Amino acid sequence: MIDVPWKIFSQTGNIEAYLWMKQVESDDFDEEEEDDPLFEDTHF
Repeated sequence: MIDVPWKIFSQTGNIEAYLWMKQVESDDFDEEEEDDPLFEDTHF
C-alpha cells in the first residue's frame, strides 16, 4: 500500500505524500501488533 504515496513523493517531492506514506506505515504496524498473539497475553 505504501507504493502509491512513495511514487508520488519520489516524483514530486510533495511533503504531504511523504506524511501520507508514514501514516500508512504506522497504521500497518499498529495492525500487526493487534494481531500478534504475544501481545494478547501480556495483560496481567
